[in-house]
Amino acid sequence: MTAHDWFDEHRMEYAMHLLDDKDAATFEAHLAGCPACRAEVAHIERDLAWLPMGTQPAAPRPDFRRRIVDDVLGTSRARRTWWAPTALAAGLLLAVATGWWSSARRAGRAASELASAQARVMALEDTLSIIRGAGRVLQASVQMDGAQGGLLIFADERTHRWNVVVHGLPPAPPTGRYQFWFICAEGMVRGAEVRMPGTKPANFTTDMPSVPCTVQGAALSVEPMDATTGPPKGNMLAHLML
Repeated sequence: MTAHDWFDEHRMEYAMHLLDDKDAATFEAHLAGCPACRAEVAHIERDLAWLPMGTQPAAPRPDFRRRIVDDVLGTSRARRTWWAPTALAAGLLLAVATGWWSSARRAGRAASELASAQARVMALEDTLSIIRGAGRVLQASVQMDGAQGGLLIFADERTHRWNVVVHGLPPAPPTGRYQFWFICAEGMVRGAEVRMPGTKPANFTTDMPSVPCTVQGAALSVEPMDATTGPPKGNMLAHLML
């Protein structure tokens, strides 16, 4: 256990005012120099404000620690009836709040994962709509480092959007990258950089170039890593004309 673990474990109790005076003072002194704990305690306090409990958690009385010691030592048996319900209530409150906090964090992660999945589904639906509406399909063979692959374009002539698939190629060399090009009457215009995900095909959807351009075809090349502007400088792998 590191020196910081104690503060990690007692953030909830500090936010709910369940620490005794000495531990609360220790925690407050730590907060002055720990932005992470300050942010997490503030987050917990904001979330606990929504708990439907109606009242603020009550802080233990100043002599709470002494009464516990007295009871353990048997010096004040009559005092048991005072602190036992209080300790039980505090423990139940902490358990409920901790469970609620954990559930809220899990719900947040689930919502994020659901949003990500919905975005992927929308992207797939967009890709399928282009493939189904493609008025023209273009394909060319591609060779790279002894590997035989291909470039496949589904061109939707209604929306003027293309779904592009590059398959069968190894990852780009360390000093280069795959670059997709639009062949225009006015010259070559850069499209997307193509990243090969291992042995799987690379698939992306693209609109036509934003610059004035009469598109006549497409190309794929391997460009030097530092070549980010201008015409092709590397090895041309595929060349397709409409």
